[in-house]
Amino acid sequence: MGETTDSGAEKTVLVTGCSTGIGRATALQFRDADWEVYASARDPEEITDLRERGCRTMELDVTDDLEAVAAIDRIYEEQGRLDCLVNDAGYGQFGPVEDVPMERVIEQFDVNTFGPLRLVRAALARMRRQGRGTVVNVTAGIGGFTFPGIGVYNASKRALETATDVLRQEVADEDVEVVAVQPGFVVTDFYDRALAEIDRLDHSPAYADLYRVLDRIGIVEGGGPGINSPERVARTILTAATAERPDALYRVGTLPDLLTYLGMVVRGRVRDRVTKLGVAALSSDLAQRLLDRLETRQAKRRSERSKTASEREGDGTRRGDRTRRREESERTEL
Repeated sequence: MGETTDSGAEKTVLVTGCSTGIGRATALQFRDADWEVYASARDPEEITDLRERGCRTMELDVTDDLEAVAAIDRIYEEQGRLDCLVNDAGYGQFGPVEDVPMERVIEQFDVNTFGPLRLVRAALARMRRQGRGTVVNVTAGIGGFTFPGIGVYNASKRALETATDVLRQEVADEDVEVVAVQPGFVVTDFYDRALAEIDRLDHSPAYADLYRVLDRIGIVEGGGPGINSPERVARTILTAATAERPDALYRVGTLPDLLTYLGMVVRGRVRDRVTKLGVAALSSDLAQRLLDRLETRQAKRRSERSKTASEREGDGTRRGDRTRRREESERTEL
């Protein structure tokens, strides 16, 4: 039996940013739990497969005020309620703060911070009237620790986390839950977009070593210790949405906890020295050669996994063909 309201109707969720990664996994996680799922993306063509798997899909640009209101209106017209809003849509504008043009800083905040707030404003009054609702905002995964080269992105997500914390207190007496989820580092193509944003910048020579480090962030996509799968994050989001009294903050895996602790302990000038040494070490020729080898191994593993998946698919097709031939033969004999 799936999640239902007191009246027995299926619970309804809106998930943003469903074209890839956490958003896509979250939409499927809720659907598998028998929720009525509205999966959204800027390009609806990228989520047609989610519709085939039972989700309702919609085009939604979270930077557009009218589209945000229209999305909530549609859900209430079709379902009469919205039980959970999952704000996942976002991207990473990486690069040194000095090198990121102001228009891109504004764009980063418009998507990562103002986008979720637009949807919250559109949905909150109705959630209040229906007597129950949960807002889940996916924030950054690095807790209270900051790194050079991701200042604009981190600022946009920290702003969202602060707004989430305050909003939870403001609606505490109204049976509307507001939750932040720190996903940690996740195996998604988020880093492809982040690398593309770095490539668009005019690289200042003063940050040459930092750019050498940033160019390696795609290694996260290869997985490894402390790196989460989108499905693990999605399960945490579903847990937050279904809890009677959810926690204010969910950290997925050990990395967000570790970085939050480091952020509290390693402070000020000490942190400056630590990050400076880290950039110097990772940008060194030795580290770059080691990272080259790691990327090569990751590419080999991905190729092997892809080959194995193709072989399994082929085996399944051949088994299906044999089964069909056997059934046809049996019908002929009859």
